[in-house]
Amino acid sequence: MSRAFTKEDDSLEAPIIPPRPALPPGTPNYVTPQGLEQLRAELAGLEAERTQASHRENEADRTRQLTVLNARITALNHRIATAKVVNPANQSPDEIRFGATVVLRTRSGGTPGFERRFSVVGVDEASVMEGKVAFVAPMARAIAGARLGETVTLRLGPKEETVEVVAIAYEE
Repeated sequence: MSRAFTKEDDSLEAPIIPPRPALPPGTPNYVTPQGLEQLRAELAGLEAERTQASHRENEADRTRQLTVLNARITALNHRIATAKVVNPANQSPDEIRFGATVVLRTRSGGTPGFERRFSVVGVDEASVMEGKVAFVAPMARAIAGARLGETVTLRLGPKEETVEVVAIAYEE
């Protein structure tokens, strides 16, 4: 059989370690209290995985998996160590700040009257599916400091949209 059709030993290849969500250089790692708890829960899960992986029979698989898990744990420990917890309950209810849950209503440039609701959270907490936007995201930066009833212009890709801030809430 030709070597062209056999599987090469890939145990010597460096494993791919997924990076944490990007945090611009010099930007504090703000997190909500819930975000810090999520990071701690993720760490506990990775440590449990590492314990399981250390008992694997195949040495190459064990080494590869432990390398990935150790790198992920190191990155996560750094995020936890640099986390600056911001309690949303301590924020000014009159303007959009970190931790705010906001409702924006489109005035022009999109579908008039369309409302979007989302919370401004830390980079590790962000999830479009859950309606959570990282504080470093362009949309969050555009509305930061806006007050109830104020209009703000958002750049959504190539289009601009004018929205009105119709609700600001801070949940604990």
